[in-house]
Amino acid sequence: MPLRVFCLGSISPDDADAPRGHCFALGEVTFPEEAMRLAARVVSKGDYPGAVALPGFRPHLAVIEDRAHDLVLAGAIRAGVILWQPPVSSDAEARRIVTEASGLRGEAFAADGRGDRKVASTLRDRASLLEARLVDPVWREEAAALLSLPQAA
Repeated sequence: MPLRVFCLGSISPDDADAPRGHCFALGEVTFPEEAMRLAARVVSKGDYPGAVALPGFRPHLAVIEDRAHDLVLAGAIRAGVILWQPPVSSDAEARRIVTEASGLRGEAFAADGRGDRKVASTLRDRASLLEARLVDPVWREEAAALLSLPQAA
């Protein structure tokens, strides 16, 4: 089953107040370990396919999905490295994360309404980081094991 690796990020065009989201495919591989290495290689070089045409691109998340678009693993991109997020350990924890992320998105919507785009963007980023933990139940155990390996750190 091929795994898809991609990067989510944003640019702030000169003629707009709010950043626009962009998604760049980084490639397809067979195994999660390969997907992590591919993402790490691209992020460390800062060479996102297609981003050349978008000056000011800021990467936010590296994402690995399976063929059914189920989340395998995701991580925040900071200073050229990926901070892989630990998967939720249970459905109850997943529900708590969804509720918390939804609350943050509601606060972001309210901040946008007040014209406070910076606060809104920060709240949306926090929500996305929480949602990065919503690994599909089929992948949770393997994702947790991957993150415990020294080379996956």
